[in-house]
Amino acid sequence: MSSHAAPRPLAARRSGPLKGRLRVPGDKSISHRAFIFGLLSVGETRIEGLLEGDDVLRTGAACRALGAAIERTGEGQWRVRGAGLGSLLAPQDTLDFGNAGTGSRLMMGVVGGHAITARFDGDASLRKRPMRRILDPLELMGARTLEQAEGGRCPILLQGAAEPAPIEYRTPVASAQIKSAVLLAGLNSPGRTVVIEAEASRDHTEKMLAHFGATVKSEPFGEAGRRITLEGRPMLSPNPVIVPADPSSAAFPIVAALITPGSEIVIEGMMMNPLRTGLLTTLLEMGADIVELDRRVEGGEDVADLRVRASALKGVDVPAARAPAMIDEYPILAVAASFASGETRMRGLHELRVKESDRLAAVADGLVANGVDCAIDGDDLLVRGAGGPAEGGGMVATHLDHRIAMSFLVMGLASKKGVSIDDEAMIATSFPTFRPLMASLGAEFS
Repeated sequence: MSSHAAPRPLAARRSGPLKGRLRVPGDKSISHRAFIFGLLSVGETRIEGLLEGDDVLRTGAACRALGAAIERTGEGQWRVRGAGLGSLLAPQDTLDFGNAGTGSRLMMGVVGGHAITARFDGDASLRKRPMRRILDPLELMGARTLEQAEGGRCPILLQGAAEPAPIEYRTPVASAQIKSAVLLAGLNSPGRTVVIEAEASRDHTEKMLAHFGATVKSEPFGEAGRRITLEGRPMLSPNPVIVPADPSSAAFPIVAALITPGSEIVIEGMMMNPLRTGLLTTLLEMGADIVELDRRVEGGEDVADLRVRASALKGVDVPAARAPAMIDEYPILAVAASFASGETRMRGLHELRVKESDRLAAVADGLVANGVDCAIDGDDLLVRGAGGPAEGGGMVATHLDHRIAMSFLVMGLASKKGVSIDDEAMIATSFPTFRPLMASLGAEFS
């Protein structure tokens, strides 16, 4: 099991205007998948712009343990020589995913579709996260859970299916992780695997399946859902992957610029996949001055540069249907809402209760600690903004959650008394350059 080093508290002080251009690290979701599809292909896959955070590197280490040869050739540049679909090796040691929920769940799908057995584990935070939602469909395909902690949690010993059965599976919640695990297991099935979603989740797995030569079809289902059909046992061919900038990471400097008076920044190359831009939609509804520049395609994904200027925000009602397109951005949206005029209601946030922490409770506690009027109403979060700087001055418990840590550091940059967090160490899991990049814009930390 991963250990966690001694906590490293950090404070963000009220800063002057943020100015400059920056490119945030590569998208975490695509980075995980780039390693995995490199493993499953026969030949060499070249990756550019990979997010070199701990979460992604844990996935790379797991791919290496399953038979891939992986080499770093420069900053963000990697080569993966794959073992090939159906030819994975049984790992000799536990696959330790640290804090990586995405990596662990996707890799369960990979293992579940192969005749190998692997033990999955991680840090204290990952051990709290529910895995039955992944294991249930894998067991329908023939995989067996030989060992699991209480409630279907890590550590888990998973025995994959020698010949995974093709299934039609309806996901119980909108989750790209569940969908992806089923599709990854279905790759080694002799038939057709179908996943049906009542609400569409992010579609990076489907796009990368097609990019590597699989036959996959995604079509509308119902009012807001998708039906994804995958033909099993394709010959996956190596294909270069250019990883666009991560919208979930870009969210932090975007909101920092919006709430810090006099700020103007440009975010370069942000992914504009419509299933990932829920926060951008919401901020524009709140009155944010965000202008899209130079829209283009990079690595199969739409990207654009964004010019962001400090703005007077107003409270809005965020529909539950938007959650799949911004599930990781609610903590930083709550910070933006605390500076807005009026009430912002974020609806249907039950999924936040099973993230790296109970994010719903952690966000509310952090807001209260810094003088913000907020409430949890069922699965809704209500934030009543003051129309100006938050009071600040509080110490926020991060619960080993990188997004809680970064969100409240952003709050501190524009609060009257700054904000402190109890530990910055886990920020490295998704955004290892957060502090220096923000400092380059004028953010002050101590």
